[in-house]
Amino acid sequence: VATSYALNASKIPFGGPIAGVRVGRIQGKWVLNPTFQQLGYSDMELVVAGSRDSIVMVEGGALEVSEPDVLDALTVAQKGIRELIDAQEELFAKAGRAPKMEWVKAEAPEGMVTRVKELAQGRISEALNQRDKHTRIDAVERAKKELAELLLADFPDNPKDIHTLLGDVEYHSLRSQVLETGHRVDGRTSREVRPISIDTSLLPRAHGSALFTRGQTQALVVATLGTQEDVQRLDSIDEAGETTKPFMLHYNFPPFSTGEVRPVRGTSRREIGHGNLAERALQGVLPPFEEFPYTIRIVSDVLESNGSSSMASVCGGSLALFDAGVPMRGAVAGGGRGLIKEGEKYAILTDILGTEDHLGDMDFKVAGTRTGITSIQMDIKIEG
Repeated sequence: VATSYALNASKIPFGGPIAGVRVGRIQGKWVLNPTFQQLGYSDMELVVAGSRDSIVMVEGGALEVSEPDVLDALTVAQKGIRELIDAQEELFAKAGRAPKMEWVKAEAPEGMVTRVKELAQGRISEALNQRDKHTRIDAVERAKKELAELLLADFPDNPKDIHTLLGDVEYHSLRSQVLETGHRVDGRTSREVRPISIDTSLLPRAHGSALFTRGQTQALVVATLGTQEDVQRLDSIDEAGETTKPFMLHYNFPPFSTGEVRPVRGTSRREIGHGNLAERALQGVLPPFEEFPYTIRIVSDVLESNGSSSMASVCGGSLALFDAGVPMRGAVAGGGRGLIKEGEKYAILTDILGTEDHLGDMDFKVAGTRTGITSIQMDIKIEG
């Protein structure tokens, strides 16, 4: 909320205001912005951000709640968001707003846009339609490089504009193909999931292990059981002092999983976020510590990634826990959803590829059991 207000009050162009709230449900009653103590009794915790009329971000976990319950939570959140936006508007009315800076997008030289489309549209569309990820990336990059060399002969002073326009052609080619034909770059329809293969008990010395592969996304997930002495100890600033954590999930995303050559450094924010998402998905179905007094640690190593590796970690984590003999309440699975929207036309994509995440409008991950949702995360690139 404070960031939204600061951006609106500054000269920086900004489409806000926006605000964020937390939603819980205690004994069947919705609680907006619950305290940490209240969350201990809540069967759902969602953090939602949005504008007056739309939602731009959702993240949270639940104890196998139904889809209508999640929609109700989003409605409650939207009401709270509007109240916070009203407060921002009230402050603007008293303090005034700074005039926004004028910003005009730099235009490419006359004739360049038409020329790039003439040369590139068919070539890049053909390159995009390669079923294999690496073949597709190589074909698109090769096409862009060859087209750039041709275009530089006509526009020698505009290499940056050529690069930008070729990227625009790639962006619109993938999106228009999905919206007009219903087929994606790997040949699937919007509702198809990539082929899945599963191997369990791969590692003889681990308590539980699973290799989960969905298309070109693969995770090796290992479950290890420890004693009560192995819990993670955490210092807290509240009255509780030191707390303990008997369940941990660590998600590793090494550079080689996407074909990159770079050094392995500290844990990234992305790895922390994806690990938390997968941990929440599984935590709700674990037996109480009093009934199963073991410390549980799951490590998911992503061996190859082409979209939804966090959801592969959820599926692999569930399988590894079963392999380790943990008496869970049910199996957990998760998948990614994407969105492509142009005007009134839109397509929702099941089990998105990395390319569709990059060139699409939304990344929406949902995990749960047959009974209900245990974890959810959504970010969106359009207005919501």
